Amino acid sequence: MTNIAKTIRERRSIKAGYIDKEVTQETVLSLLEDAVWAPNHGLREPWRFIFVPADEKEGFVEDLVKTFPPDMRDNRRNYFSQPAAILVVVMTEDPRQKQWDENFGAIGAMIQNFQLLAWEQQLGVVWKTNPHIYDPKVHELLGVEKGEKIAGFLHLGYFDEVPPAKKRTPIEDKFSVYGK
Repeated sequence: MTNIAKTIRERRSIKAGYIDKEVTQETVLSLLEDAVWAPNHGLREPWRFIFVPADEKEGFVEDLVKTFPPDMRDNRRNYFSQPAAILVVVMTEDPRQKQWDENFGAIGAMIQNFQLLAWEQQLGVVWKTNPHIYDPKVHELLGVEKGEKIAGFLHLGYFDEVPPAKKRTPIEDKFSVYGK
C-alpha cells in the first residue's frame, strides 16, 4: 500500500478527546498552503478561511452561543469549547448551478487535503455542517457576505486515541460497468 493510500485509510474524524495542546495559526496556515492545491475549476479558488485560535475561542464561543435559543446555549457552549481551535471555511457561491457545484466540489477536495495533511501531523479534524452554518446571525457574526456560504466549521485538536475504523461497503456493491 502506498503512503497516500495508507493515510487515506487511516485518517479519522476526531470529534472529541482533544488534548491540551495549542493549534497554532502557523500550523493552520502551513496546512492550508498545501490544501488549496485541490482541483478547482477555472482556478476560481472559491474559499476563504476564518481561524479561531485558542486565545480567542472563549469569546467566540460566547458570541456564537448567543445565536442559539436560550435552552440550547449551555449544550452548545460545551460543544464548541471542546476543540482546541476552529477553522471556518467560507465558500464563494455562484448563481450558475454548474459553477456552484464545481465550487462545492473544490471545497470538499480542499477540506479532504487539509484533513489528510493535518493527520500526518497528528492533528485531528472533523468537518461540521450543523444547522448554525445557515443562520443569518452566525453569518453576521463572522462577516459572511452575500454571495458566500459557510461550507463548514472544522474542529481542530491534537489527540491521544485514534477511533476505530468504521466498515465500508465493498466497492463491488457500488460499482457497475456500462452495457453489462
